[in-house]
Amino acid sequence: MGREELLQDVRRVVDSGVRRIVERRIREFKQTGRMGDEAWFKEMCFCILTANYSALGALRIWSIIGDGFITWPEERLRMALKALGHRFPNTRARYIVEARKHLRGLKERILNQPSENAARIMLARDVKGLGMKEASHFLRNVGFDNLAIVDFHILNLLERYGVIVRPKTLTRRRYLAIEALMRGIAQELGLTLSRLDLYLWYLETGRVLK
Repeated sequence: MGREELLQDVRRVVDSGVRRIVERRIREFKQTGRMGDEAWFKEMCFCILTANYSALGALRIWSIIGDGFITWPEERLRMALKALGHRFPNTRARYIVEARKHLRGLKERILNQPSENAARIMLARDVKGLGMKEASHFLRNVGFDNLAIVDFHILNLLERYGVIVRPKTLTRRRYLAIEALMRGIAQELGLTLSRLDLYLWYLETGRVLK
């Protein structure tokens, strides 16, 4: 397999009923982006939960805890994460509570950044629990379109198609190099990176999540 096979398979998925689901998800992201700091913060918490954990498991936990990400003390949050089966309840509870210092003015601070990449770098620098992938995921979930979420599903798929050799460690430089490659694929397909991610995720997992 190779790049052309990947392009063909993405086009096939785009032309299927999956397109309707992807566009609905994109509308949901844009709707969240029109909301305020608390909605943005809860999306940030979802992305903190996904790090080294399954997106499906994080989504289940996130749906149950809801506003608790904003209001619960660290011990209650830790116990809830543990009871709900999160792999890292202690560190994730601590990261989320520490992240609350960014809650007020979060949306404005991000929107005031000069670019999507600048917003991502700022988040990865300032918020414990967010790396390049998680910051990209968060920004996509509040309506940004032009950042790639380079997680292990995407790496596995790109390697299987022979588009990349999966790196042993994903440094920022390697992350940006893979993102540039994905941006070229997205442009060739006439897609935003936000949409390409959802289609690639579907190719790899058979699901369209968030």
